[in-house]
Amino acid sequence: LWPAATAFNFFNPLTKTMKTLSTEERNQALSRLSGWEFQNDRGGLIRRECRFADFPSAFAFMTQMAIYSESVGHHPEWFNVYNRVTVTLTTHDAGGLTEKDIDWALQADQRAQ
Repeated sequence: LWPAATAFNFFNPLTKTMKTLSTEERNQALSRLSGWEFQNDRGGLIRRECRFADFPSAFAFMTQMAIYSESVGHHPEWFNVYNRVTVTLTTHDAGGLTEKDIDWALQADQRAQ
């Protein structure tokens, strides 16, 4: 359904962990995203609140992103109230923000327009 995540470039098969983004990498990545805010919590995370016309539209977005999440093995923390979906992304195994989170956010940006 969706192209493979580009995070494989950052994956170390020997340690099975992802490389967290440096400050420079993070800033470059955030410039490609729409409405995401960085927070230092938990080693680094990004968060965005998406607003939709109504509940069915918000739920459709979550359904599309759930399918994408399964396809790449990376799952968000999210919260839904009626037409709003708040998404938090961090890579727990890496202890912070990774390219997996950026890839997920880019996919979400395409679907949340």
